[in-house]
Amino acid sequence: MSAEGGTRAIIAALLANLGIAVTKFVAYLLTSSSSMLAEAIHSVADSGNQALLLIGGRRAGRAATSQHPFGYGRERYVYAFLVAIVLFSLGGLFALYEAWHKWSAPHGITSWQWVPVTVLVVAIVLESFSFRTAIKESNLIRGRESWARFIRRSKAPELPVVLLEDFGALVGLVFALVGVGMTLATGNGRWDAAGTAMIGLLLVTIAIVLAIETKSLLLGEGAELAEVAAIERAITTGPEVERIIHMKTLYLGPEELMVAAKIAVARCETAEEVARGIDAVEARIRAALPVARVIYLEPDIYQAKNAGQPGS
Repeated sequence: MSAEGGTRAIIAALLANLGIAVTKFVAYLLTSSSSMLAEAIHSVADSGNQALLLIGGRRAGRAATSQHPFGYGRERYVYAFLVAIVLFSLGGLFALYEAWHKWSAPHGITSWQWVPVTVLVVAIVLESFSFRTAIKESNLIRGRESWARFIRRSKAPELPVVLLEDFGALVGLVFALVGVGMTLATGNGRWDAAGTAMIGLLLVTIAIVLAIETKSLLLGEGAELAEVAAIERAITTGPEVERIIHMKTLYLGPEELMVAAKIAVARCETAEEVARGIDAVEARIRAALPVARVIYLEPDIYQAKNAGQPGS
């Protein structure tokens, strides 16, 4: 993923959400609409989430230390997981609580009736621009993948998070617009509460999806099948390696893949020949997959009884 593209999408979403949050709070103060309050808190949560993603990206760029010899690339996953927690608690659970409160004591919108509708329409326009930016940046790296597959398999958390947040924001705004519109048309405040409840359920669902996907990244994911095949071809293409005895991969961060493999070399090769061969293989791996930045190759003599045993 392009780090610059992810940053552009985050900044676009942050600026949009800050402006939208202010207008939603003003609309809530004027109308006491629970949908407007839920949406205002939603925008605040989204703004905080984008700030977390920016902080995570900055901290992930720190140089490796003796305590963290592989660097801090996976810190981006930690902050993405925090985003899911904030979206679930501050966004989703608050909206559900506010919906229950409004349903228990419903009241219509009797003053400044044009304000919430105007704010929601303007917010939809602004969120659409933010969503468009996220889609544009994602399309640069998504290729022919479906959106669901892109979100599920992306090793960089920023664009999937912004995509889901912006999508949730747009759908939530539609829910709020329906709730407010029906409340204005009927005078029944429970429509407003229903819209708020739908916003809460939407945010909880998105938060759970984000948490599941980010947890997998935190635990550590290996290379995709196509990437593994490219690495295997790079290793076995030349004359230096007879076969791969076993190999493991691990993403140390969105743009840093570790490759560890035990390779079979010819019995008659000298140590100098083996070293030159390993250098050549490493160069081919990096050429085939530039994200493979940490490579460990262990030369060995192939023995069928030990094949596939990491400790052999």
